Amino acid sequence: MRKNIKITAAAASVAALALGLSACGTDSDPASSKSEGGAKADTSKALVVAASPTPHADILNFVKKNLAEKEGLKLEVKEFTDYVLPNTATQSGQVDANFFQHKPYLDDFNEKNKTTIVPVVNVHLEPLGLYSKKLKDIKDIKAGQTVAVPNDTTNGGRALQLLADHGLITLKDGVGTSAKLSDITDKKGLEFKELEAATVPRALNDVDAAVINGNYALEAKLSPAKDSLALEKAEGNPYANFLAVKAGNEKDPRVEKLARLLNSDDVKKFIDDTYQGSIVASFGAPAAS
Repeated sequence: MRKNIKITAAAASVAALALGLSACGTDSDPASSKSEGGAKADTSKALVVAASPTPHADILNFVKKNLAEKEGLKLEVKEFTDYVLPNTATQSGQVDANFFQHKPYLDDFNEKNKTTIVPVVNVHLEPLGLYSKKLKDIKDIKAGQTVAVPNDTTNGGRALQLLADHGLITLKDGVGTSAKLSDITDKKGLEFKELEAATVPRALNDVDAAVINGNYALEAKLSPAKDSLALEKAEGNPYANFLAVKAGNEKDPRVEKLARLLNSDDVKKFIDDTYQGSIVASFGAPAAS
């Protein structure tokens, strides 16, 4: 993963950006608009959104290049390659919004970090998949082999549920996607290696199989629709990725404009044409708060 170099650069960029964002409009500034929480948003400034590179930043950059100007929206996309800095930067006000996560992850993050990030609108689903460079079929996974899984709470449980759904392990009754390694009642001889989600694709050469998040699979040039040994079902899946902001900023006019554009027919066509089923648009009602 490009984490060490890229995150350092991103963090420095965000820190510098904070100085510019601190100068909000005054009550007499016609370009300023109060958000729901009472904070002022200078609508003449660019909306700065933190995002994972693929597909989140790709989708945002499509909006920036093709749709935003027509709506009078200035959009700036800041790429991050981890799952922590986008939320902490949003909470601190160093960026205005983020686009990289699903609701179970956000709920867990808010609880553990005392943050107040809230969803605005669902955009797409990235099915989690099981991949291997050594095996051609899920039936080839045998006792004694090693499977890498994400080490964060929500994606780790989601990975174990995927393995259980395909008969590779057995979990305690009722744990579902909250499962931990300690909830496995029958490993069926498999060994597990927990890694940060972003680094799991790099482990494919060192393990027999790995459960990889959809965005990181795409970054690693893997096609979830074609290359996975097993893939989450899209129907009824609670892991839609959404645009998110700090609580109170949902009514920022720039956020509302971006939310509408992210749920537009143009963006749906871009997702369908670009990702060919590996990522699925999940438009509809606003994400649950």
